[in-house]
Amino acid sequence: MLQFMPLALASLGLICSLLGIITVRVFSSKSPETALRYGTIGSAVIFVITSYFLIDIMSVSSGVWVAVLVGSIGGIVVGLITEYYTGGSPVRKIAKDGETGPATVMISGLATGMQSVAIPVLTIVVIIFISNIYAGLYGVGIAAVGMLSTVGITMAIDAYGPVADNAGGIAEMSEMGKETREITDSLDEVGNTTAAIGKGFAISAAALAALALISAYIEKISSKDASFVLAINDPLVLCGMFLGGIFPFLVSSMTMTAVGDAAFDMIKEVRRQFKEIPGLLEGKAKPDTARCVDIATRAALRKMIAPGTLAVLSPVIIGFLLGPKALGGMLGGALICCVMMALMMSNAGGAWDNAKKFVEKGNFGGKGSDVHKAAVVGDTVGDPLKDTSGPSMNILINVMAIVSLVIAPLLI
Repeated sequence: MLQFMPLALASLGLICSLLGIITVRVFSSKSPETALRYGTIGSAVIFVITSYFLIDIMSVSSGVWVAVLVGSIGGIVVGLITEYYTGGSPVRKIAKDGETGPATVMISGLATGMQSVAIPVLTIVVIIFISNIYAGLYGVGIAAVGMLSTVGITMAIDAYGPVADNAGGIAEMSEMGKETREITDSLDEVGNTTAAIGKGFAISAAALAALALISAYIEKISSKDASFVLAINDPLVLCGMFLGGIFPFLVSSMTMTAVGDAAFDMIKEVRRQFKEIPGLLEGKAKPDTARCVDIATRAALRKMIAPGTLAVLSPVIIGFLLGPKALGGMLGGALICCVMMALMMSNAGGAWDNAKKFVEKGNFGGKGSDVHKAAVVGDTVGDPLKDTSGPSMNILINVMAIVSLVIAPLLI
């Protein structure tokens, strides 16, 4: 029955997510963040309770339920910690630091992002430790299923952010008035936090899933070579770990550079239209928006070729050049760096964005003030971190682990 357990839990999780969405509607009269929090935590609690009976009916060891329990609790902890760092007192501190200029906003935001890594990583460690004790490596995989069991409600709150952001853009472009814009801004602020929570779930679950894939890779090699061991005092393994730590930094650099280059091309196009289209600057003519969309679309496709190629080819090159031990070490180094960088970039970006929103509410001088200008700088840096480079870490580590597992038989 164990092979059917992930599917059964995932199906149960979808049902619980629907109940979570209903919970959000029930508490819709309260503040948006409260309603969304109740929905997320409520669906997880319902899932943990119902999964106990499901596992009992399927006559599976109770240790599997413990893995589900710690995975679900871990997901809630990661979500609450993310909510604190992207919507709590650290955001207000970043905004206040804008009183001394953009540099202190940048320093405060980076410090917040780095600090936010500690508790989620400790949570992942506890999940791995406990689930391994009660159900072995299978339990680690099931813990990841438990964390992502409520993926329905998690995706819903993750999508909430872009919807609220676009609603604000529509309200502004259609000149619907200050009152409407204030409502959409407050919803967008909550959306930044919910998006960060969704990323936190995804990052943590990706770490557990990647660990299971890496373990499968080790088992695959060990089945043909009984002497295969990934020992940290082995120079090949150590070299692989350092090599693995390189790739998250390279991919982050590539993706951030891609965002900057695309933004530069967009700015040049906007300036060209202001110069060449009569009356555009005065609002008497329509801009060529299709050209701007084309620039963004082409950049999104073209600029991602190099990071994607790096993720696919690096395990192949390291595996055939240095061997399976170096490749195993590379996966371990990449996993650790990817998780920590992803959490830092996602939370720092969300905190910078909400610090700007906090100032725009009228705090520290409000819109147009020097503090606001400093906060805008932080938000501009934070956007590629939280929306591009951070999420790419999940894909990077999982693609590298999957490619390594596929080529494992060829390395023996």
